[in-house]
Amino acid sequence: MGSNKGSILVVDDNKSILSALEILLNPEFEDVRTISNPNLIPAELKKTDYNLIVLDMNFAAGVNTGNEGIFWLKEIKKMNPDTSVVMITAYGDVETAVRALKAGASDFILKPWDNEKLIATLRLALNLSFSKKEIKDLKERQIELKNEINREQRKIIGSSPRITGILDIVRKVAGTDANVLITGENGTGKELVAREIHRLSARSGELMVSVDVGALTETLFESELFGHVKGAFTDARESRPGKFEIADKGTLFLDEIGNISFHLQAKLLKAVENRHITRVGSNKSVSVDIRLICATNRNLDLMVNEGLFREDLLFRINTIHIELPPLRERGNDIITLAEYFLGKYSRKYNKTGIRLNKNALDKLMNYSWPGNIRELENTIEKSVILSEEPVVKPQDIYLRPVKQPDEKNSFRTLKEIEEIMINMAIERNNGNLTAAASQLGITRQTLYNRLKSGK
Repeated sequence: MGSNKGSILVVDDNKSILSALEILLNPEFEDVRTISNPNLIPAELKKTDYNLIVLDMNFAAGVNTGNEGIFWLKEIKKMNPDTSVVMITAYGDVETAVRALKAGASDFILKPWDNEKLIATLRLALNLSFSKKEIKDLKERQIELKNEINREQRKIIGSSPRITGILDIVRKVAGTDANVLITGENGTGKELVAREIHRLSARSGELMVSVDVGALTETLFESELFGHVKGAFTDARESRPGKFEIADKGTLFLDEIGNISFHLQAKLLKAVENRHITRVGSNKSVSVDIRLICATNRNLDLMVNEGLFREDLLFRINTIHIELPPLRERGNDIITLAEYFLGKYSRKYNKTGIRLNKNALDKLMNYSWPGNIRELENTIEKSVILSEEPVVKPQDIYLRPVKQPDEKNSFRTLKEIEEIMINMAIERNNGNLTAAASQLGITRQTLYNRLKSGK
């Protein structure tokens, strides 16, 4: 007949019954385990996430009330509410069976049993357990879906050569399942590019799940990404899938990947390489089918050289590398974006018809935008709120004051200037030390020696 997936625990004090059930059920189900002492149930449930438990109604000799079975049924339901429990008894006491059903049992069977009826009953109970798990997982996915629906749908705006080149790469890579690494300063739109890759991919009908891994504490990292089973740690009141499982068949976007500690990088690498995860507190491996996109504002090549980022993880996540330019290098895209945000916020605050005059546009173009697109959007929103006339003038645009160097401390040593130049060259060449050395007019080995001596 072929085996059904699912793990079953049989609890009965009669060892001959355990042997008989083991022989009967092993060919029918994936994993069948037996115990004769009900006091071992809590330890078993912590150790393994069973889909179904077959539980005797009576354990004490000469006692046929079913109270002990009802007690253990309630304990199982406290620990694993979604696990199906089928009660088994030699006594055709309808009242006791009804009590068991009211206490949460899925069904009951009588000793001596009919083999075919018993297997059919267990299959039904097992399917009920799977259905409950699917509903719970769907609820988790529904939360992510609500987040997606409520998220403002933004498009990539701009026509500068840098942006059109990036959009061309996005279109080419979207049709594949290649891992993508997106780098660039804060506020340059890394998540927006990730969403565009997902939107144009064959996975667009599924979820794109975003995780700011840099914000996860070490204790939450595994639970958030890989999920956990109930009781795995103090606050684990119920089993939960992690982001890898929720993103199954879709896209997983890991933001701020450069901020993960070195030892957690190994755990992430294992999941990315094998496309298998294990929930915290479980020993069961779950396969996941995801498209991985990562982002960071840090120079990962430099971090590899400094021993702060695993080279093997970088190779895994960096099949395609997309470097986003800062806003200050995008020319007239500053104006295009400013006018887009002006329209957006004039509608939001009922100030339709508002526009930027030429001097205001010049002021925007002449600013360095250290906070990039995010800063530009906040600046325009503030201008719309505070402007009292339909024309936004330079004085209506509030920019962060540019830090002027302190004259007393503006003098730099030769070593400091050299360090600045080296860092700029490495940044401009996306961490490529050979290209950086060539730009500086020195050999790669000399550059490497300077980096080591500067630590």
